[in-house]
Amino acid sequence: MKPRPLDGITVISLEHAIAAPFCTRQLADLGARVIKVERPGVGDFARAYDPRVKGQASHFVWTNRSKESLTLDLKHPAALAVLSRLIEKADVLVQNLAPGAAARMGLSFDALSIIHPRLIVCDISGYGEDGPYRDKKAYDLLIQSEAGFLSITGTPDAPSKAGNSVADIAAAMYAHSSVLSALLLRGRTGSGSHIDVSMLESLAEWMGYPMYYAFDGAPPPPRSAAAHASIYPYGPFHAGDGGTVMLGLQNEREWKQFCEVALQNAALASDPRFVSNARRNQNRDALNAIILDAFAKLSTAQVLARLEQAQIANARMNDMADLWAHPQLQARQRWQTVGSPAGDIPALLPPGRSNAFDYRMDPVPAVGQHTEAILRELGQDDAAIAALRAVGAI
Repeated sequence: MKPRPLDGITVISLEHAIAAPFCTRQLADLGARVIKVERPGVGDFARAYDPRVKGQASHFVWTNRSKESLTLDLKHPAALAVLSRLIEKADVLVQNLAPGAAARMGLSFDALSIIHPRLIVCDISGYGEDGPYRDKKAYDLLIQSEAGFLSITGTPDAPSKAGNSVADIAAAMYAHSSVLSALLLRGRTGSGSHIDVSMLESLAEWMGYPMYYAFDGAPPPPRSAAAHASIYPYGPFHAGDGGTVMLGLQNEREWKQFCEVALQNAALASDPRFVSNARRNQNRDALNAIILDAFAKLSTAQVLARLEQAQIANARMNDMADLWAHPQLQARQRWQTVGSPAGDIPALLPPGRSNAFDYRMDPVPAVGQHTEAILRELGQDDAAIAALRAVGAI
């Protein structure tokens, strides 16, 4: 087997929900050993979000493959002793517990780095480890609101949240890349480091365009549903068979081609109402009616064929069933099968196909599936494990 980038790296994660689990799953994809610490009996509360994947939660199976599940009640001194032993052998500690919880258990970077100077500690929270919002509860939708995401997403009449956990995902991506950079830095300096990732700062970074668009008190981008806020036509349009096509024009050459080939109305290109993007944007209602009238006579496939002929960027508005069956994902062999407590399930390979290694695609663990094996690695015998179980530490 080809070596993976993070082979030999051990990650301990005190994680729940999405941000930390998605970060550590990506580390596992690259070969890291990820030991997921869960509550005895119930595990990560995300396991109970829904029963959509053979009785398992959709969020959980997505973010937790290729991990080992260790159950520890971290309120119990014996469980903390086990965790301390694990950290001795770890390269990275990731946690997204409630604000201050890890520090109260002696798991802050300041406390751990004295004993483990090579350890990388990544803390993921809603607002960061300091500042006036430090102790506020932070869920994905709340951060979408605080970061201004809701103010630019939706229709003119109503804001809309993202359809997935965009704030959690943003934090997970920055935590993942920060851990990778910390491992590279440790390779040069020999020292670990502390990473403080906040969901607010992560999503605020993704809001760079609308923030600069509204620079120095300028009006922000208007909410324009699925259409582009400032380029037109750029958005969804209905075909005559009820399907929806997404298309986008970027320049005047494309506008002329769109009129001549897609709409078969060459004269429209020189209509004074539409001779520039600014004019088209000002008169989008009139242009929308013209486009819809032309498309009403065509099927979705015919609209797409005309757009392709005109070399206009386009896409189908797919639903989840369409995405599962997407021909491009099939052609590029992006689907694999991974195990789970309920049997095999399909899973997408991570983005970024590499010719140097194969991503790790191991099973989603059951709650506490690896507890005994991990404890035996630490030298615990049957009697010691039974004693830990008897007092509720595992």
